[in-house]
Amino acid sequence: MDRRTTLKWVLAAGASVPTLMAHATPSSRTPAPGAGYGPDPDLTPSYPKGHLWPLLLSDAEKRTARVLCDLIIPADDISPSASEVGVVEFLDEWLSAPYPTQLKDRQVVRDGFAWLNSHSRQRFKHDFADLNLSQHVDICDAICDVAKAAPDLETAAEFFARLRLLIAGGFYSTPVGRRDLGYIGNVALTSFEGPPEELLQQLGLAQS
Repeated sequence: MDRRTTLKWVLAAGASVPTLMAHATPSSRTPAPGAGYGPDPDLTPSYPKGHLWPLLLSDAEKRTARVLCDLIIPADDISPSASEVGVVEFLDEWLSAPYPTQLKDRQVVRDGFAWLNSHSRQRFKHDFADLNLSQHVDICDAICDVAKAAPDLETAAEFFARLRLLIAGGFYSTPVGRRDLGYIGNVALTSFEGPPEELLQQLGLAQS
């Protein structure tokens, strides 16, 4: 089973990350440190990039994120890669948000990016984003499964698992990702005839 199919199964089974948000620069409404994060923003309108809260990822971190996005969900003959549909921007928005879950993810992901670069320089003399594909794969294969990671790579594997979920959540909440999943919700119907008879039979709910 290929990587994209596996991610489809995971997402279809219920892993969820909030919908890809509007692209986001600092706002005068950003609360001061210690003041709490204030009320949730109204997400009904479209906001200019960075309007809701300052975006924190550096250019170097976004380069690393772009490489990882396209390793985890590469382009294929059906869909573009994760970076091509805005998942790097989603990660920047998500990791910059001032909520408890995002603050935790921010630490995990930014520490993970730093580890990737340090590990890459130690092994290959270059930052992770500057390596070739086989070097990327070599590093990521060692941290792609928390259960199988070497003891000294467990923290890196936990980072990779969380980032993979965020990337998959970002990708599969876009229109392109929903099409890739075969998701047919959010479509207005002029009428509804009920579930198909064959489905009711499978569920044991068919009328005798």
